[in-house]
Amino acid sequence: MGTTFNVTVVEPPAALDREATAAGVATALGEVDRRMSTYRADSDVSRFNRAAPGAWFAVSAGTVEVVAKALEVHALSDGAFDITVGPLVDLWGFGAGSREAARVPGEQELAAAAARIGSKELAVRFDEPALIKYAPREIDLSAIAKGYGVDRAALWLQGQGITDYLVEVGGEVRTAGRNPERHAWRIGIEAPVLQRGAAIAAVAVSGKSVATSGDYRNYFEVDGKRYSHTIDPATARPITHGLASVTVIADDCMSADAFATAIDVLGPERGLALAERLGLPVYLVVRSGEGFEARHSSAFEPYVEDDSGGSR
Repeated sequence: MGTTFNVTVVEPPAALDREATAAGVATALGEVDRRMSTYRADSDVSRFNRAAPGAWFAVSAGTVEVVAKALEVHALSDGAFDITVGPLVDLWGFGAGSREAARVPGEQELAAAAARIGSKELAVRFDEPALIKYAPREIDLSAIAKGYGVDRAALWLQGQGITDYLVEVGGEVRTAGRNPERHAWRIGIEAPVLQRGAAIAAVAVSGKSVATSGDYRNYFEVDGKRYSHTIDPATARPITHGLASVTVIADDCMSADAFATAIDVLGPERGLALAERLGLPVYLVVRSGEGFEARHSSAFEPYVEDDSGGSR
């Protein structure tokens, strides 16, 4: 997945040692990478992308599960979340398939790439797991597979009788039980600044997942204009609104990961409206003048910390 992972386990069963736990988590994550990586020629995703349209293509049950969730979030977000947006990401110089440095493409190039995207041409089959594309399409699960990987690692831990843990992959988190101090797990929300590790807020969670998406690290500038790596499928261009980052809390990390990206594309107003409609706990960091302002959905209110550092 091109990133790091960290796992904290509290009081595991006596028969389960540290090395076995680490190996089990690595195996769970490795299976997700093996099936869904765009860097591996033999992955489900890469093989499906090479396949001709019009026929069911057999893949793993896990790949079907992830694509099905992606299509669900695509529909709920009015197309803002789109796993076929890769040609545009590559064209702007941000993707794995980019052939040159980030640049502003021409109108004809944009139109040609935009004609190759659209998740409405995809469908899934759970019985005899398979995917189908009704028109030439390539999928990229990088905005959802990390969250799914977190979920798979967490489920493996639960299968070993572990009830208190935190799993983090590339900043996406899933928790259960209590931390080593026997409190809820406290997760920092990173400030949209260049210095890693600076937190703008924190939430206390147990049995929940947390995912953050933002445009403040991966971008380029031309003639003083900023171009984010987050591409809006509706415009074929980088987002231009003031939303710097969005954090989503959900039961599973796959959903949190996907909705964080969807709301990042939609922006502060439309994104917050989606969160309210779906009852999602969402925390937004929005550019305001020379600084930032925080906004959150109604469902996030229980996670807002009071002056003592605890949640309300």
